[in-house]
Amino acid sequence: MNIGQISDDVAVLKAMLAEAQTALAQSEEARRRLELIVDELRREKFGAKSEKLDPQQYNLPLEDIEIAQGVLDAAQENAAAIVNGRSRSEPRAATRNRGHLPAHLPRVERVIEPETTLCPCGCGPMTKIGEDVAERLDIIPAQFRVLVTRRPKYACRRCSGAVAQAHAPEHVVPGGLPSEALIAHVIVAKFGDHLPFYRQSEIYARQGVGLDRASLGNWAGRACFHLQPVVDRMCEHLGAAHRLFMDETTAPVLDPGRKRTRTGYFWAIASNDRGHGGADPPAVVFRYAPGRSGSHAEAFLRGFSGQFLQCDGYDGYDRLTKIQRDQGPWTLVHCWSHLRRRFVKLMRTTRSPVAETALRHIGALYAVEATVRGKVPKVRLAARRAHSAAIVAALKPWFEAQLSLISSGSKLAEHIRYALGHWDGLTRFLDDGRLELDTNPVENLIRPIALTRKNALFAGHEVGAENWALLASLVATCKLNTIDPAAYIAATLSAIIEGHPKYRIDELMPWRFDKPSIHHA
Repeated sequence: MNIGQISDDVAVLKAMLAEAQTALAQSEEARRRLELIVDELRREKFGAKSEKLDPQQYNLPLEDIEIAQGVLDAAQENAAAIVNGRSRSEPRAATRNRGHLPAHLPRVERVIEPETTLCPCGCGPMTKIGEDVAERLDIIPAQFRVLVTRRPKYACRRCSGAVAQAHAPEHVVPGGLPSEALIAHVIVAKFGDHLPFYRQSEIYARQGVGLDRASLGNWAGRACFHLQPVVDRMCEHLGAAHRLFMDETTAPVLDPGRKRTRTGYFWAIASNDRGHGGADPPAVVFRYAPGRSGSHAEAFLRGFSGQFLQCDGYDGYDRLTKIQRDQGPWTLVHCWSHLRRRFVKLMRTTRSPVAETALRHIGALYAVEATVRGKVPKVRLAARRAHSAAIVAALKPWFEAQLSLISSGSKLAEHIRYALGHWDGLTRFLDDGRLELDTNPVENLIRPIALTRKNALFAGHEVGAENWALLASLVATCKLNTIDPAAYIAATLSAIIEGHPKYRIDELMPWRFDKPSIHHA
């Protein structure tokens, strides 16, 4: 080998080394950025209160972490390919998809053949002995289309007196632009996907379709008018439930005269018997009220025949235990999750051994519940009496003993007094297998309301808040029953417009809808 050849080889090696060093530097920079984001998130979550983000904003840094992780993964893959002397286009060890892509999705196949299937030894054509198959998730962006309706006219050439033509179909917006499917899409985008009308308008504009927020709001309002009987019937369905869940959350409403917002409330009334294997379909109805007074809860539940109301410890519900009904006053069942949350917060800030012990006892109750979730009431009640009753019996005197040992003005004493003050409601689950340990079923339903509220900022007026509650009720009940809310609302609007009789309103309930359901992984 001559000196010139050696010099060329050295130059190539130096170039490869420089490329590898650059790739490694990129990988190190991506790792450093990822660590910086994690540090910022840790400081925002656990730092001083004044530095914390609103809990609803935690998703933003988490998304940043995922993006940064993707950059790091790509940089490391690139660096590894260069260091190992392998091109990115060369075959590598097989990797598997995360999970399985749903079978109901259409498949578009392509076959990639090698440049030649002739044996390099000159033996002739090679025989196929197998294949590698990989699936990737693709998307066709949502696309508008125009539905053209033609109604031919026919006339008699002999007498010229009669003209035949099909009647024009009825629509939610008579003679207007949108189909019922488009109106349903707009409703679900706002009340299911938390996209306010102005953001939807911007999205549609990217496809060259100008739809202002006023038009979108008008369509949703027209849909409210037609869907009101459906929600009224859902309320009647809830009215017959033996046990209900109830919760409330703030609803800022614009006060035009004062040019500011005032605080109203969305109240959620839900029935969900799946925890004890009940056959009744789950449902939720949201109602708007200008305040949080217990009188609103009483008004919303007027005419309901249930016995038990599962709720938090808000004293506004106490008035329900005093009202006179044919069925007797409501019996309140209080929430262990709310009590546990108090001790969790205290444990994080003070490391209190008393709070830690309380959490251990409450955790034991939840461990028992996990073994009987979905079982029939008789099985649940037997397990609770065999295991949970002893835990509860030991917990009350322990609380009372701790209360005598700690400062009466401390947060810990406040939480213990809360537990003892609601003890009857907290322990009612020991007497009825249909009752739940907490109000999580309704809290999970009310969370999307908070997300929509956060993105939309406020409702324009009280009527708007009532319509908001109506549409959110339909979307949430569809999700509870694993029904596609857009398909349901579109089909239901069409049925109502086409004259579906009111005496058959039960056929339009979300749980009776027989179109494709939401698919879960």
